[in-house]
Amino acid sequence: MLLKGVKVIEHATYYAAPGAGGILSDWGAEVIKIEPPGGDPVRSNFPTKGTGKEHLTDNPAFDGDNRGKKSIVVDTRTEDGREIVRKLVETADVFLTNVRPGGIERSGLGYDVLSNRNPRLVYCALTGYGLEGPDANAPGFDVASFWSRSGLARLTAPKGAELFPIRTAAGDHTTSIAAVAAINAALIQALKTGKGQLVDVSLLRTGLYTLHTDLAIQLFFGRNASTRPRAEAYNPLTNFFRTKDDAWICIVARAGRADLPRMARAFELPGIDADPRFHDGKSRRDHAAEITAMLDAAFARFTHEEMAARLTAEEIAWAPAQTLADVVVDPQVRAAGGIVEMPAQDGVSTFKSPGGPARFHGVDDGPKGPGPKLGEHTREILATIGYSGADIDAMYASKSVA
Repeated sequence: MLLKGVKVIEHATYYAAPGAGGILSDWGAEVIKIEPPGGDPVRSNFPTKGTGKEHLTDNPAFDGDNRGKKSIVVDTRTEDGREIVRKLVETADVFLTNVRPGGIERSGLGYDVLSNRNPRLVYCALTGYGLEGPDANAPGFDVASFWSRSGLARLTAPKGAELFPIRTAAGDHTTSIAAVAAINAALIQALKTGKGQLVDVSLLRTGLYTLHTDLAIQLFFGRNASTRPRAEAYNPLTNFFRTKDDAWICIVARAGRADLPRMARAFELPGIDADPRFHDGKSRRDHAAEITAMLDAAFARFTHEEMAARLTAEEIAWAPAQTLADVVVDPQVRAAGGIVEMPAQDGVSTFKSPGGPARFHGVDDGPKGPGPKLGEHTREILATIGYSGADIDAMYASKSVA
């Protein structure tokens, strides 16, 4: 396990920061999840009362981001609770939080305080908008900070279409990957120099980097092209087309004219490599509707299986535009490690869950256990940082912990 021996204290809820902690756990880190009384809200995302599934103990959304972690319930509104966090940090390598800057400072758990207790600490603050600026303390969610504020929502919707939200936690999990990269870079510095680091990761900045190419064009030229409907694509040879059996296929044309003879054969459209409408980027753009209609008619003559064979034979870059139901049975998804077996709460069975974003060959990089029960490890962890049984009982009685 690559991160064996690395201890992470995660003081976070919802998706982006817990997602980062989940990846670190998969890769071997010990991750202690500090939850508020009542637990991470994602624990209750899938109410089952009245559905006949009340017996279920596994939660696919929560478990996917929190597998292999230890859960401790601490009320950081109390001084006893805050001191528990400070003591945990003394022997940790990483502190990961998504509490807003103002709130974390008021609770006495800011970077200056915790790094004073542990100078080699990597402190990752994952926020909506970063640690500085007029909106640093604004609440951040991926549909707002990552998707809307960054420009992605406006850029993605075709011109004239209404805006639509991002899928659940897609921006959060993109930001999880950014946070993991940043944390590991800071860990390398800490291991080499003994010096910790404040790491500032935001949904906004990750969103901006996600649309890097378009933003670079906007910054340089002061303008950018809008997303066009399918029949008005800037390059109609890179597009989505529907087959005879109602499947969608994405094709990608390489630069220049290299793919035209291949497409002429694959689509049974002889002569398109000499057709002036296909000659270059401008002519294709000017005749996008005609070209799209021509290719629509060609694809409609073949089933998905037939067209897939033709595209593959001609070495045209293509991919099926799949539903998630298709994805879960796609052999390449499995081969790439995109789906893993998650240990269930019963300690015996497993269920399928998304894999992490990277594979380390020859290394155990998968789930290290199920998602923890709320407060499952509170007493155990408090004992490891020096609290006596009587101290722990008193804190349970005062509800500083649970």
